[in-house]
Amino acid sequence: MIFSGDGDFRSLVEALQYKGKRVTVVSTLTTNPPMAADELRRQADQFIDLANLEKEIGRDPGERAHREPRHRPEPVEQFERESLMET
Repeated sequence: MIFSGDGDFRSLVEALQYKGKRVTVVSTLTTNPPMAADELRRQADQFIDLANLEKEIGRDPGERAHREPRHRPEPVEQFERESLMET
C-alpha cells in the first residue's frame, strides 16, 4: 500500500507487480490539480481516493483535544545552545 500520488512511484509499483504483489495506492483526486498522477493510478491494482474514506476515518475538527502551542526557540537561542554543546 502506497500513500502517495507521486508519479515517480509508478516504476516501483510495476516492479512489485512483476514480483506478484498487488499494489494499492491511496491519494486524492479532489484537489486541483489532483494529487494522484494518472500513470500511478492506472498502474495500481487498486486506487483509493481519500475523499471516499472521510466518513470512515475522518473526525470533526471540533472534537480534537486542545493542545498548548509548543515553544519554538528563537534562532539566537538555537545558536547559543549549539555553541554550548561544542564547548
